[in-house]
Amino acid sequence: MSEPVAPARSRHTKEEKVTQKTSTDPPTWLIGYNLLSGCLWSFVFLNVFATYLTFGNLLQTFELTHYWTTAIQCCAIIEVINAATGVVKSPVITTAMQVASRLLVVLGVWTVLPEASGNTSYAYLTVHFAWGVAEVVRYYYYANHLISQQRQAPGIAPPQVPKFLLWLRYNAFLVLYPMGISSECYMVYRAVGAALARGTSGFTAYALFLCIVLIAYVPGTVVLFSHMLHQRAKQQKTLKTKKVDSKSE
Repeated sequence: MSEPVAPARSRHTKEEKVTQKTSTDPPTWLIGYNLLSGCLWSFVFLNVFATYLTFGNLLQTFELTHYWTTAIQCCAIIEVINAATGVVKSPVITTAMQVASRLLVVLGVWTVLPEASGNTSYAYLTVHFAWGVAEVVRYYYYANHLISQQRQAPGIAPPQVPKFLLWLRYNAFLVLYPMGISSECYMVYRAVGAALARGTSGFTAYALFLCIVLIAYVPGTVVLFSHMLHQRAKQQKTLKTKKVDSKSE
């Protein structure tokens, strides 16, 4: 007499599991956001280097491209909001630190002091190389990672993040981060002289502020780079665990 009841409970349990799994699917808008951001940073990268290769002039490259980079970089404020509201699991402090350092460059140097010599140096190219490659890899990695977490139809395996993208995400920063930070510091350093050259008390105070920021780059760099090394070690440990599990099967 109890046999007909068991299947009903089983079906109910399965339905609850499906409902729970569906509720944990990553939001579609977040996938779209990462794909769009990857496209925008691809544009930034290509825009700067195509302009430089076309005109061969750093001043002209800066004048024609820095507005685009500034506008797109300002959108990174969304990253801080997403971290603060729990939409993503990224630490709020490290996310805010990275965004703030870049906003200092695009707004505090390029916009406020466009005449600073660092803006028309090769640092402008190297910072775009570091930022561009890092952001394209990061956004496309996250988009693929979120897609792999979506619920699939029965019998269909979820898509996996491409191995080359996974490798770049957790290894490319070893070169790109020092390149980006050193380029940022150089441009901020050159902006100090440009601020002093304005000859007003306001810009003299601003030059002092930039000097303080340069000092703050030292501990900030240690914190951010250590965080990324920790993430890299964590990912490598996860990969090793998966390999051991697959061999044991």
